[in-house]
Amino acid sequence: MKLDVCFSPELLPLYDLHGKVAVIVDVLRATSTIVTALDQGVTEVFAVATLDECATLGRDHGCITAAERDGIAAEGFDLGNSPFGFLNEEFPVRGRTLAISTTNGTKALHRSLDAAAVICGSFLNLSAVVDFIVAQQRDVVVVCAGWKGQFCLEDTAFGGALAARLVPLGYDVAWSDAAIAALHLWEHAQAEWPAYLLESAAVRRLNALEYHDDFVFCMKLDVYPHILPLWQNDRLIDAGGSPKQTAPSPVSLEREQ
Repeated sequence: MKLDVCFSPELLPLYDLHGKVAVIVDVLRATSTIVTALDQGVTEVFAVATLDECATLGRDHGCITAAERDGIAAEGFDLGNSPFGFLNEEFPVRGRTLAISTTNGTKALHRSLDAAAVICGSFLNLSAVVDFIVAQQRDVVVVCAGWKGQFCLEDTAFGGALAARLVPLGYDVAWSDAAIAALHLWEHAQAEWPAYLLESAAVRRLNALEYHDDFVFCMKLDVYPHILPLWQNDRLIDAGGSPKQTAPSPVSLEREQ
């Protein structure tokens, strides 16, 4: 099996996703927020590209709405794009559906739907991502959401952290310079994680918006090791489970074409 890393959704036309697992990663903060929402009892997540779609799902279908543009919570929605919005006991989310639209992450997801399976990855659920990939026995492409089409350190570092887990299990990165670079980035950053990212553009943006706590939380490893957001039909559901559960077969998780 091979692992590759796509540094930006703008590069996706250069990648063939057919038959592969696409791991959508927007560490700061969309995929981290989606993982947290599912852990807190949200039943399914409609990850949509536009604010209008998000508002319509809230108005017509009773979804919780979460929306962000340029790092700032969009006006007129229940929540922004912070995992802490789903950890607030004064705003219960258990048993409800969520519609979310963000600057980068939800758009990257919609550009990746040619893959056989589309999942969301973050440092918070790294082990769940590894377990799913191993069960699927497919080639993998990590799709970094980046920032408005540009490269970002934190999503690429996640690709490297995933590679570090998968290479000992027989996954090949040697054929891809992008995957090798991501792995080397993680190996360099790991010893001083997450301080390594303090000078990154994303963290400087969050700090300017007073979201430093979001950064600290999203950098934690395996807070939710059994939460696995999987795209089925038109939404994300949690395909994770307890360690005792058997991983679903590749056939059962094949996206409808």
